[in-house]
Amino acid sequence: MTAAENVCYTLINVPMDSEPPSEISLKNDLGNLPHSFPPLEKGDVKLKTEALKKVIIMILNGEKLPGLLMTIIRFVLPLQDHTIKKLLLVFWEIVPKTTPDGRLLQEMILVCDAYRKDLQHPNEFIRGSTLRFLCKLKEAELLEPLMPAIRACLEHRHSYVRRNAVLAIYTIYRNFEHLIPDAPELIHDFLVNEKDASCKRNAFMMLIHADQDRALDYLSTCIDQVQTFGDILQLVIVELIYKVCHANPSERARFIRCIYNLLQSSSPAVKYEAAGTLVTLSSAPTAIKAAAQCYIDLIIKESDNNVKLIVLDRLIELKEHPSHERVLQDLVMDILRVLSTPDLEVRKKTLQLALDLVSSRNVEELVIVLKKEVIKTNNVTEHEDTDKYRQLLVRTLHSCSVRFPDMAANVIPVLMEFLSDNNEAAAADVLEFVREAIQRFDNLRPLIIEKMLEVFHAIKSVKIYRGALWILGEYCSTKEDIQSVMTEVRRSLGEIPIVESEIKKEAGELKPEEEVSVGPAQKLVTEMGTYATQSALSSSRPAKKEEDRPPLRGFLLDGDFFVAASLATTLTKIALRYVSLVQEKKKQNSFNAEAMLLMATILHLGKSSLPKKPITDDDVDRISLCLKVLSECSPLMNDIFNKECRQSLSHMLSAKLEEEKLSQKKESEKRNVTIQPDDPISFMQLTAKNEMSSKEDQFQLSLLAAMGNTQRKEAADPLASKLNKVVTQLTGFSDPVYAEAYVHVNQYDIVLDVLVVNQTSDTLQNCTLELATLGDLKLVEKPSPLTLAPHDFANIKANVKVASTENGIIFGNVVYDVSGAASDRNCVVLSDIHIDIMDYIQPASCTDAEFRQMWAEFEWENKVTVNTNIIDLNEYLQHILKSTNMKCLTPEKALSGYCGFMAANLYARSIFGEDALANVSIEKPIHLGPEAPVTGHIRIRAKSQGMALSLGDKINLSQKKTSL
Repeated sequence: MTAAENVCYTLINVPMDSEPPSEISLKNDLGNLPHSFPPLEKGDVKLKTEALKKVIIMILNGEKLPGLLMTIIRFVLPLQDHTIKKLLLVFWEIVPKTTPDGRLLQEMILVCDAYRKDLQHPNEFIRGSTLRFLCKLKEAELLEPLMPAIRACLEHRHSYVRRNAVLAIYTIYRNFEHLIPDAPELIHDFLVNEKDASCKRNAFMMLIHADQDRALDYLSTCIDQVQTFGDILQLVIVELIYKVCHANPSERARFIRCIYNLLQSSSPAVKYEAAGTLVTLSSAPTAIKAAAQCYIDLIIKESDNNVKLIVLDRLIELKEHPSHERVLQDLVMDILRVLSTPDLEVRKKTLQLALDLVSSRNVEELVIVLKKEVIKTNNVTEHEDTDKYRQLLVRTLHSCSVRFPDMAANVIPVLMEFLSDNNEAAAADVLEFVREAIQRFDNLRPLIIEKMLEVFHAIKSVKIYRGALWILGEYCSTKEDIQSVMTEVRRSLGEIPIVESEIKKEAGELKPEEEVSVGPAQKLVTEMGTYATQSALSSSRPAKKEEDRPPLRGFLLDGDFFVAASLATTLTKIALRYVSLVQEKKKQNSFNAEAMLLMATILHLGKSSLPKKPITDDDVDRISLCLKVLSECSPLMNDIFNKECRQSLSHMLSAKLEEEKLSQKKESEKRNVTIQPDDPISFMQLTAKNEMSSKEDQFQLSLLAAMGNTQRKEAADPLASKLNKVVTQLTGFSDPVYAEAYVHVNQYDIVLDVLVVNQTSDTLQNCTLELATLGDLKLVEKPSPLTLAPHDFANIKANVKVASTENGIIFGNVVYDVSGAASDRNCVVLSDIHIDIMDYIQPASCTDAEFRQMWAEFEWENKVTVNTNIIDLNEYLQHILKSTNMKCLTPEKALSGYCGFMAANLYARSIFGEDALANVSIEKPIHLGPEAPVTGHIRIRAKSQGMALSLGDKINLSQKKTSL
């Protein structure tokens, strides 16, 4: 075997800055005192310890030190120092024990004798450590003389020695069965009489793998006492039951009661494994309910958020099965107990799961719990996640009300209180919900209008204020409601005309302080419309003034006149509606005049210098248009203001609902397994044993996932997955050393499988693959040096950890010595390996509001100019989506049709939790002819610079469609 193929047990961190010592100096340090001297000074042992450490590090780095072997046997092996003994175990593990032709070195007989003595040592630590070391030996000749001593250790008084003796016997039996053929019988007898939990666990685990029938016999004798065993033994029992039932389904009835009992175990790990096993062994509703209940208890009782998320994922997996979903629907209220967890991610998953499982039977209880949670968030002292949690609750209640309209009447009064909330995002979600509810549910309109008028004055955010004005203007249909809206607007606007009242207020503040300066100050204000001569006294109370201002007046004086344009539209709508409701001309004219006065006073304020920012021309035009409409009152304008707006909202909501239904239908189609008429029916009782083995083994899958093989297809057929990968050539065919690599990308690490070929007729010694990285990549360990015979080849594996989504580069060289040559080390430079960002980016979805918020927050932008040979807009968009793994957030309906240009929002998230946003703005230059390629820009935004640049590079590289 080459050094690269040797199994590594021990990893040692080596400081590389020190100079390696020579063999002679090490010999002097190791043999500094003859071993016959009875007293050993402490300093000498220290010196030998340091020397032995250096020897271990040098051997690990590929140095051959055959001259030191006898020195260590003579001067170090007889020492009784525990540190020396521990280091010697590492040394004997890594040192070559055979001659080049494969025969055992003669010196190893002396070593074997020393370890026979250590196995009979009175100190249990030395015995146990030696037994652990023997598990790593692969030379039968060394183990054979030690077998009687190993057997004797099974009867040692200390459990540490006994449990390591079991492991040693298991490893030897697995590798060299002829050395201890009666091992299963021996361990079975040991297990029956053993009392220590760790020893029993090791012995039982050995029987599972070595002689499953004996393990089952033992389990049958004590199946009623399983609950009293330690958790480590219970875990192994769960594994055995799973494997036996997986291979032989007829055994299920025998062991399923045992699994039920283990659900009550005091250990969370045992409960988790038992629940997972129960689900795979039985699909009966009682079994699914017991497992789900166990999962829910684990989530509530475990404090670690990672554990909560893992177990929640298992519950979500259960829900994916159609027959299991019905059972879980009865447990929705239990699932909601998880909301007591403060972590936002756990709450988010829990609410989504509850929403997926809710039905007409339990929706009322769900809404009651969510209403309580919403009220709780109002009383909690502000925490950074409280606002986000409130948003989640609002959205969940919104979804419940849309799916179950009967619930809307209970939900709306509670949620409308949050329109006056300081958190704009939560209030915006409530407003969106209210807008949809008032359009869809005619019977709830009076209730919503009443509640809206109650909270209208308390609304603090200008954005929410605009939305509330629109809803009131659109849906107030009675004379009383219209009057109430006008009253609320007047109350919110304060005394009018605004300019004169503000000037009077300023003048009123100046009077008591300094009467002499009142006259000129007032005169200057009216003539110039400015506060240029304001005294310090008059400007010393702005805080109080702003506190006393009504909300709408405050928005206008801050220069936000967009709300004024919204107010003008609302006033126009209600005035036109009032005219149609009231027959008396005097009342009609009075109401219209009042609405026009409000608009005129706002225009006057906008043109004055009182606001912080002047009114924009767009807002002036809008208010002027509304004034004109009210002065003319034409039927056409009445239709546009009072009918067309509502129709637009109705179209938008119906399109949104249709899109949701379509996505739900796609999701249900994915989950519902269609069975063709001629498909064979599989009966578990009639299935042959060999057919059952084709089913997936959950323990094997979890092991593969832990090793990084996350894709099941790849794990099932590693050869096929390797053939699908592209080989990266690292050196040229004419180089003395040829190298090529497979790049295996797992979730958080990259494995480089490098083939190195010696193309010369010389033996290459200390052939080392030296690698370095650029970007957020980190080399885990330095690959071991090799010795390559003429025209020989070897595989070297190197692990690289990935820390973030960024294009990384791995570069390096192969260095080697030529046997017998006096020159310096030779070096072959390798080509760079580029790590693709796409391996870490996954499509994701978010709401439009979240997209806009992230777009505003992210500081890194990369603008990519479209340069492609694709001539169709839709085809180009699909090509970009495929190349970047991003998801298009713009609905298909918005992209359908052809108008010569297209705009779409794309979103993706990396496995490290980084968000990536993109906006595609493309057009078809018609003036250049039908064959002209698409032009435009793609703007990418991300939180980190690396993500934005890497994604931009990826788009640049893959813009053009390659012809096959």
